[in-house]
Amino acid sequence: MGKIIIDGVDDLDRAAREFLKQTEGVRIYAFYGSMGAGKTTFISAICRVLGVGDEVASPTFTIVNEYRAADGQAVYHFDFYRIERLQEVLDIGYEEYIDSDGICLMEWPEKIEDILPEDTLKVHIEEQPDGSRAVTF
Repeated sequence: MGKIIIDGVDDLDRAAREFLKQTEGVRIYAFYGSMGAGKTTFISAICRVLGVGDEVASPTFTIVNEYRAADGQAVYHFDFYRIERLQEVLDIGYEEYIDSDGICLMEWPEKIEDILPEDTLKVHIEEQPDGSRAVTF
């Protein structure tokens, strides 16, 4: 199990680089954390480190946003917060995204726990008493 501490906004890119280094070879990430823990912020930093040129925002209403990394690899950012039925996820083509070669970054995976692939890396982000964030995986 790995752990990275993010000391503040200025430390995000370093933490994202370290996270990607420690999880090299992983393609499907599930980010757990309470509202405001920093899931979207950390995913944005990961995308920046991967060389995504677009501004990364939470796909709360669209469920999934697609980006391209600097090397051309697809990066899919999911937000399942508003999901009420698994069928909604299947209807957006979830299985095609999961079965692709793209990197999948998921927020609120609790909502789709039953259909998470076995090789999903579960990542927990928690705010610490000093305001830093602990990322454990």
